[in-house]
Amino acid sequence: MKSKEQQEAEFRSFALAQRDNLRRQAYLLSGDWYEADDIVQKALTKAFAVWRRVDPDGAPAYVRRIVVNVYLSHRRLAWVRRERASGDEMPTTLVEHPQEGVDQRMAVVAALDRLPPRQRASLVLRYWEDLSVEDTAEAMGCSPGTVKSQCAKGLSKMRGILAESASPVRA
Repeated sequence: MKSKEQQEAEFRSFALAQRDNLRRQAYLLSGDWYEADDIVQKALTKAFAVWRRVDPDGAPAYVRRIVVNVYLSHRRLAWVRRERASGDEMPTTLVEHPQEGVDQRMAVVAALDRLPPRQRASLVLRYWEDLSVEDTAEAMGCSPGTVKSQCAKGLSKMRGILAESASPVRA
C-alpha cells in the first residue's frame, strides 16, 4: 500500500508528463485554449480524487476519458454556450506569418468547431489522437458502432463545411 505522499508524488509526476498532451486534446475538442485549460484542470482534479484506485498502466487512457467526459458535460451546460464576436469565421490576425498548410489547419479547426460535441470528440480522438475505434469508444463511454457512426456523420458534415468555405462567395 502506497503512502499518501507517494500517491501525491506519483500523481504530480503523471500530471506533469501528460499535461501538454491533455491540453492539446482538450483544445482540439473545445477550440479554445482557455476552455482547454479549464477542462484539463477539472479532469486532473477528478483523477486526483480517485488516484489511489487508478492502474498506473491505464492512467493515460483513464484521464483521456475524463477529459472527454468533462468536455461533453461542459458543452451540455446552457450557460457555457457563448456568442462569438467574430461569427463563424476565423480572425485573420491569427496568421501573421503564413506557413505551409496553416490556412488548411485553421479551416479544419474552424470546421471542427461547428460540429456537435460528440462528433467532434469522435473525430479528434480517432484521427488526431490516432486512437483505434475500440479505444475511442472506451474514451467516450460508448459502443464502437457509435464511434463509427459519429465519425461518418462528422466527416460528412466537415466535408460540407470545408466545401462551403472553399467556394467563392456569389453576389
